Amino acid sequence: MGVDATTEHGTGPDVEVLVVGAGPAGLALGVDLARRGVDALVVERGERLARGSRGKGIQPRTMEVLDDLGVLDAIRAAGGDYPVGLIWRDGRPAGERPMFDPAEDGEEGSPFTEPWMVPQWRTQEILHERLTGLGGRVAFGHEVTGLDQDEDGVSVRFSSGGGTGTVRARYVVAADGGRSAVRRALGIGMTGAGEDGSGVVDPDPILVGDVRIDGLDRDHWHLFPPRGDGEGFMAVCPLAGTEYFQVVAGFPAGTAVDASPDGVRGAVAARSHLTADAVTEVRWVSAFRPRAALADRFRAGRVFLAGDAAHVHSPAGGQGLNTSVQDAYNLGWKLAAVLGGTADASLLDTYEEERRPVAADMLGLSTRIHRGEARRGSLTRQLGLGYRGSSLAVETRAGLPDEALRAGDRAPDAAVDGARLFDVFRGTHWTLLTVGTAPEPRPLPGVRTARTGSCERYGGGVFLVRPDGYVGWAGTDARDLGAYAALVGLSAG
Repeated sequence: MGVDATTEHGTGPDVEVLVVGAGPAGLALGVDLARRGVDALVVERGERLARGSRGKGIQPRTMEVLDDLGVLDAIRAAGGDYPVGLIWRDGRPAGERPMFDPAEDGEEGSPFTEPWMVPQWRTQEILHERLTGLGGRVAFGHEVTGLDQDEDGVSVRFSSGGGTGTVRARYVVAADGGRSAVRRALGIGMTGAGEDGSGVVDPDPILVGDVRIDGLDRDHWHLFPPRGDGEGFMAVCPLAGTEYFQVVAGFPAGTAVDASPDGVRGAVAARSHLTADAVTEVRWVSAFRPRAALADRFRAGRVFLAGDAAHVHSPAGGQGLNTSVQDAYNLGWKLAAVLGGTADASLLDTYEEERRPVAADMLGLSTRIHRGEARRGSLTRQLGLGYRGSSLAVETRAGLPDEALRAGDRAPDAAVDGARLFDVFRGTHWTLLTVGTAPEPRPLPGVRTARTGSCERYGGGVFLVRPDGYVGWAGTDARDLGAYAALVGLSAG
């Protein structure tokens, strides 16, 4: 059904889920819903996908998610490893600096150990291609002007091409960025990290642009420290998989930053040994002040917030895009279970319960990295994030050692009986993994079973792994799963 079709308040839905915003969160959610057979529509205010590099780092945990969503090969082909930093002083190289703390081999049980660089515009293209390949839809040029909801659904009003329209959906997900129109329509506030609640992490504005530039190699992330003449820092990073560099330049508070191609050229000439003419093309440019803010709620009735609509990060920690994609990954399977009638609607309460604390932690980490109070290390890779405090994390074993894998933890990869666990987990199903000599489990609909005599990373026991790769229930006998199975929409066969 077309997005411009108008329905009367209270009638049946045009779509099951309306996703507002075709950024990383909205597109990832669209892909997840499409592969689960959910009738969803993604709408985007812009006339096309956003062009800028913006969030260019994909963390190892997000690589795991993208693997499951079926786009890993394309992401691999589109990007590359991060280069080492090269410090310049007075027009000469003055030493190298690693940009990330190295990971240990096999850290956290993942095939991915370091961030992978892909410009955000390319990540969005890949997710869009995957979405349309699954039969999903994106309607561009549709701006939200208001919404109403009742106990049966949500009616969202749009302006488009000089006209208006309304779409009725059972659920709506706002993934429309830090200035979310949906969040404002709901009246949900944002709480900032600063003492005044403004969310300003740094009063100094930043200019960022994607450019072609001559005179710098593509093997380094070029770093130009502030100079004594008042010029601020500049970093020029080759964007893997493209012919472009990302230029980032800082300015003193109160500066009216020239966010034009000439402004970019002027910044490069003033802060480096290069001339303005070395910048041969400016593909995209923007100016902003780094902010950190968290939505007071991630849900209002049948409407959910995800991505930048729910949390706005400083780009310094490389956490914004990644946290956004994982919002979508957490919400997708829950919406599908409720819409499919296998789970009670109360399952959706766990989205805010699980994701808001994680977003708060990642906002704090991004802010500390921006201020030089933390390094880009194991925490930024996001492999250790989990939901131990969630109502969906049920641990029934007693006396576990501190290092033991528990309910709520991310289920790690491991080699068992000649296979990789991630190959077993991949897909839209739950997985029941038995390690050791526990009794044979009863079949559960929508659950794949796997068994191994031993696995060091898992120790011993029975682990019910959620569709998003976290241990939901852990125990010693799968016959004790009854209550949990009912909670999440699984029932014994």
